[in-house]
Amino acid sequence: MKKMLLAGTALLMVVSGSAMAADLKPAPAPVYTKAPPMMPVPFSWTGCYIGGNGGGMWVQKTLTVTAIGTADGTLDASGGTAGGQIGCNYQVSAWVFGVQGDYNWASASVSSLDLVRTTLTDSIKVDSVASVTGRIGFAWDRFMLYFKGGWAWEKDEYTASTVFTTATLSDTRGGWTIGGGGEYAFLDWLTGFVEYDFYDFGTRSEALVGTLAPVLSLDVRETKSVAKAGLNFKFGGWH
Repeated sequence: MKKMLLAGTALLMVVSGSAMAADLKPAPAPVYTKAPPMMPVPFSWTGCYIGGNGGGMWVQKTLTVTAIGTADGTLDASGGTAGGQIGCNYQVSAWVFGVQGDYNWASASVSSLDLVRTTLTDSIKVDSVASVTGRIGFAWDRFMLYFKGGWAWEKDEYTASTVFTTATLSDTRGGWTIGGGGEYAFLDWLTGFVEYDFYDFGTRSEALVGTLAPVLSLDVRETKSVAKAGLNFKFGGWH
C-alpha cells in the first residue's frame, strides 16, 4: 500500500511539472498584416470660385464717315487690363461645365491723324470690358483645358480734336466673345489659369458732339483681343 501511494505521488508530481512547463512556454508571436495604401482622392472641379486677373489688351477700331461712306482710318490701341471673375463649375466624369462673369478695367489708348479730315486728331481709350460666358472643359485630375463663349460689353471714349475745337463720345456697347485657356489646381482651394479671349462688338454709328461743327457721325467697327493670367479661390465641392 505504501509503495502504491509513493508511486501515485511521483506520477502526480510528473504530470504537474509537465503542465507547469507547458504554461511557461512563450505564446506565439502575433501575425500582423500590412494595411493597403490609401488611394489618393481625385480632385473635383465642382464648386464655385472668385478671383482676380491681369494681362494685356489689343483693340482695333475701323472708322468710316457715315455721310459719304469713306474710310476714315483704322486705330490700333494697346494697353494693360486688370479685373476679377466669379463663377461656378460642375464636373461630370472628366467633363466640367460652368458659367462665369468677369469685369476688367483697361488702359488701352491711341491717337492718330484723321485720314479724311487731316486737320483732326482721332483718339480712343477703352475704359472697361465685361462678359458673361458659359464654359466647357476637360480635366485630367488637377489640370483642365476649357473653352468659353457668351455676351460682352465695353465702355470706351472717342475724341476728335483740332487746336481749338473738339468733339467727344463716351459709349457703352455690346457684342460677343469666345476664348479658352488652361487652369491648374495648386491646392484644393487655389487654382491658376492663363486665357485668351476675342471680342467682337460689330459696327455701330456713333455721333460725336462738342465744339466741332457739324456734329461728326462715324460708323465704328471694333474688335479686341485680351490675354490674361489669374488666380481663383475655390470654395465648396472640393471632393
